[in-house]
Order: sequence, then C-alpha cells, then structure tokens
Amino acid sequence: MNKKYLAPSVKKAFDILKVISISRGGIRLNEIAKSLDIAKSSVHGIISILEEIGAVKKDSATGKYGLGLTLFELGRKAYSQVNLREIARPIMEKLMESVQETVFLGTLSSDNERILVLDTVESSHDMKITSPIGTTLNLFAAAPGKAIMACMNEDTVMEIIKRKGLPKLTDKSITDPVIFMEEIRRVGKNGYAMDYEEYMPGVRAVAAPINLEDQPIAALYIVGFKKSLDDNKMDAIKYEIKNAAELIYRLSIERMHI
Repeated sequence: MNKKYLAPSVKKAFDILKVISISRGGIRLNEIAKSLDIAKSSVHGIISILEEIGAVKKDSATGKYGLGLTLFELGRKAYSQVNLREIARPIMEKLMESVQETVFLGTLSSDNERILVLDTVESSHDMKITSPIGTTLNLFAAAPGKAIMACMNEDTVMEIIKRKGLPKLTDKSITDPVIFMEEIRRVGKNGYAMDYEEYMPGVRAVAAPINLEDQPIAALYIVGFKKSLDDNKMDAIKYEIKNAAELIYRLSIERMHI
C-alpha cells in the first residue's frame, strides 16, 4: 500500500482523537466532520477503525464518541516510562559518580525485538561509551539483553532465538542456545548480568533488571572499555548495580501506590 496515501489518514486520525479529547461528554460524527472540515464519509471510515482497536468508544444511547480504554492504557504506560526515568535519574547519577562509567536505563521495545535507551548518564572520562536517548539496540546486546530476557518467559525467549538466531557479534558471543539459556537462568538467579566483550570487542558491561508489573521490562546497565572495567571492578560493580536497580524498583512501587 502506498505510504503517501496512508500518511494523511494517520494525521486525520490524530486530529479526530484531539477533537474527541477536548469534547465534554462526547461528540457526534457529524460534529467531528464539521469541526475538522473533513467529509463525513472519511471521518466514518477512520473512526470505525479507531473504534475497532479500542481507541474510541461510541455511546449507543447518545451516538457520541469518547476516548477508549486503549488510549488510557497507552497513556498510562507512557507516563510510567517518564516516571521510571524521573525515579532512576538521581540513582543513575550517583551510580556514575561511584563507578566512573556511563550508566544507561533501557527498556524492552513494544515489539519485544529491541532495547530502547530511556536515559543515560555519561562518564566523565574523555574516552567513554555513549548512546543518545531513543537509540535502539539489538535484544542480544549482551548484559542489558540478558537482564531483560531473564524476566521473560523461557518459551518466549526460545521463540525469539529460533526466529532470529543468536548473532556472533564477537568471538566471545554466546551462540549456542543451550548455553545461552543457562546464562539467562543464572542472571535470573543472581539478579545481574555480565558481558565480557560479547557485544563489542574491547567493551564490557554489567546490567540488572527492573521488572515492574504491567510495564515494559527495563534494565539498568553500566558500559565501559575493558581497560577501565577490569575483572576486579566488574566484580564490585555487579553488586552496586543490583542494589541500584532494586532501589529503583522499590521507589517505583511506592509511587504507584501513592
């Protein structure tokens, strides 16, 4: 289907949702068409799809449209991500000061295929690892990927592995599904994940999961060069990041119940 044809329809759909959102007690189809100066037939076609996916809901008694539960759910999830960033930020800053390496907050993408960077606190080193907010990473990005997958159902993880395969990104990447699943179980038991150059040569990472109910699984992770993240530092950091992730989890739960 032609993308240029779809784009105006997407914009019209958002325009319709905006009109509905500011209406008091709902709004009728003909009123929407008049407000936006769009043909009634076009509004009917778009709003039928919005109703089908739960974005809008029609009151059978009045014939008026209001926002549906799907939008409230999406809004709640978007707000929860903002909430998570607000809660995590000071903890990430303190963690960076302690370990002197870049600290990231990532979450599982909506398609369960990638990791989305929600926030980052860069190391003060001249040579450092960094990724802008909004960057997406391969789900098999070693430490953060392991931390996130450790919170997922094993059957789901295996299905992803069968569909996408385990990429050999470096000579140290785990490409055997059996060994990889053993590693995932170990991460789930320990509460942290380690990466000794499995994702990028010369780069190491440590991650810990943040698994909040009804929210995308997130991971707090530290990334640095091998020269800086030696074995002793890696061993010390794993406990710091686990404690930091647990603190973010507790504060998030507390805020949910306020």
